[in-house]
Amino acid sequence: MTSLVWWLLAAAEAAALVVVAPRLWRAARGAHRLVAGGDVVGAGSISVVIPARNEAARIADCLAALRGAPGVLEVIVVDDESSDATAQIAEQCGATVVRGAALPAEWVGKAWALQQGVAVAKGDVVVTLDADTRPSAQLPLAARDALLQSDAHLATVAPRFRCRSQLGRWLHAAMLTSLVYRHAAGARQARRDAVANGQCMVFRRHDALHDDWFTSVRSSTIEDVALVRCLVARGKQVEMFDGRDLLVVEMFESFGDTWRGWGRSLALSAVESRWRQVTGVLVTALTLVAPLLLVAVGGVTQSLFFTPFSATLLAIRIGTLIGTRRAYERGGLGYWLSPFADLLAWIVVVRGTMFPSRQWRGRTY
Repeated sequence: MTSLVWWLLAAAEAAALVVVAPRLWRAARGAHRLVAGGDVVGAGSISVVIPARNEAARIADCLAALRGAPGVLEVIVVDDESSDATAQIAEQCGATVVRGAALPAEWVGKAWALQQGVAVAKGDVVVTLDADTRPSAQLPLAARDALLQSDAHLATVAPRFRCRSQLGRWLHAAMLTSLVYRHAAGARQARRDAVANGQCMVFRRHDALHDDWFTSVRSSTIEDVALVRCLVARGKQVEMFDGRDLLVVEMFESFGDTWRGWGRSLALSAVESRWRQVTGVLVTALTLVAPLLLVAVGGVTQSLFFTPFSATLLAIRIGTLIGTRRAYERGGLGYWLSPFADLLAWIVVVRGTMFPSRQWRGRTY
């Protein structure tokens, strides 16, 4: 019986490795890296659009570097029915504030805010930012130049993450790795199962309005991934740019914030079929959770079910740990021990698969 279980586990790990390896390879190749110092006189002007709902505590830090940023024609903050001082602070920071209209039926808040912001924008190129981003003044111009030099219709920009809490960084890094294993997060070219970073996107305004992008994803609570997959399905080219030198994101302040905040969307239940979700759970159980768990329980030599594929998967996990370090402002003990949080990240994905959330920012969709 022990021998049979060993062979079954080895076969399952081998099959999972075949599935995961191409994703890891695509992610490891990286994305186009944004470089500061573009030509301000180049084609197209830039509108920066920031959807914001109750972001009084964060909006000023987001806007700080954008006033007078090279190539930026205007900064538009769409105030999505905030109950705090988001609009007033944005105006004080020099932004043009659009008071968001009431949310229509079948629309989710962020998609509706983006729709309104892009509709009033004057620039040829739009760069969208979330309020938790901390862009450099050079980011909009660099993103625009990269878009115009590529054949992409849309690009999302991968940032450098700022996690102040060691425990938060411990869980966050494991969650990010889960996306790398399941969807090749960080790969340059988007495919039908791609993920995206909606905290920063860049596109031509005409394309978004002419093809009615945000109406197409109006009911999705994960509008960035839904939009990327929608465009790829239409035959459009979508890329991810590496913006770690020009963009920092401070998503969550603590372990609890990370668990609740990113846990809401990590399973991608709003855009993934149940079959893909279940497959992702099984694949990450075999490739991320099982090998390290077997070592932790019995050690390499003592575990009856530690296979050669388990050893390979452990080595790959160490490689991804080294690779994703560039995505974080700081490493530290929390980051380097993040493989021991893989089980927790897996539990978050399982929870999101079984009990998907439709609540966000005080709204239930």
